[in-house]
Amino acid sequence: MKTYFITLLAIFSVFSNSNSEQEKKEIDSVINQWHKAAAEANFDNYFGLMTDDAVFIGTDASENWNRKDFEAYSKPYFDKGKAWTFHTLERNIYVDKNNKIAWFDELLDTSFKICRGSGVLEKVNGKWKIKHYVLSMTIPNETSDEVVAVKDSIETNYIQKLKSKK
Repeated sequence: MKTYFITLLAIFSVFSNSNSEQEKKEIDSVINQWHKAAAEANFDNYFGLMTDDAVFIGTDASENWNRKDFEAYSKPYFDKGKAWTFHTLERNIYVDKNNKIAWFDELLDTSFKICRGSGVLEKVNGKWKIKHYVLSMTIPNETSDEVVAVKDSIETNYIQKLKSKK
């Protein structure tokens, strides 16, 4: 009986790991399709890979959009046939034990040079969809003083505006 239980446990463990790896492949494919849809300015495919309640956070401090607002912001770019192109340099994907929620981080080659993307996906009706995405510019540590000096004149007023809302 003990040997039988150990064998079942080993089989379940192998199945669980391979299932998780399969989920990661599917998630990787969805994120790749999403970036490809933006590069091809395919509005329907791009937003079709997002949940209805998705959030997109851009590189500017003011860019925190729900899906509807992000669609409105993005539509003119897609309509002109030129949205944005991100080439993945590196990606890490993590999946919860129930294979319903996943999160990832990635480094991207963009027009802003290296950016970091991170996000959350949710399995909706058996398909992975992007629920939350954050795009951030990376700043080399040795240039942070220079970058902060540039940001200071632009963001000081925005900081005060946000603090006054509290």
